[in-house]
Amino acid sequence: MTIKVIVELQAKPGKRTELKNLLESVAATLGPSEPGYLGSTQYAVLDNPDIVVEIADWESAEVRATAMQKAMSSGAYAPLSELLAAPFRATVISQLS
Repeated sequence: MTIKVIVELQAKPGKRTELKNLLESVAATLGPSEPGYLGSTQYAVLDNPDIVVEIADWESAEVRATAMQKAMSSGAYAPLSELLAAPFRATVISQLS
């Protein structure tokens, strides 16, 4: 069953563009090589210029969990700590049947 992951990231003031660029770089570098990754789109929050929302599509929660462990182990997301004002929030969802 395919899933969507909604990730909300709050950048430090003035760092949204850097955060957006980092997310795009990781998705472009790691995404195509990850089994089960179907793509992602980033969104701006209209009433808060420091928040980036990314919605990613995956084949399953299990393949996503494996990919996230691999990315974290490789240090791909290490630069996030310098750009985030608060811990990110990820919500994994599937369509109701």
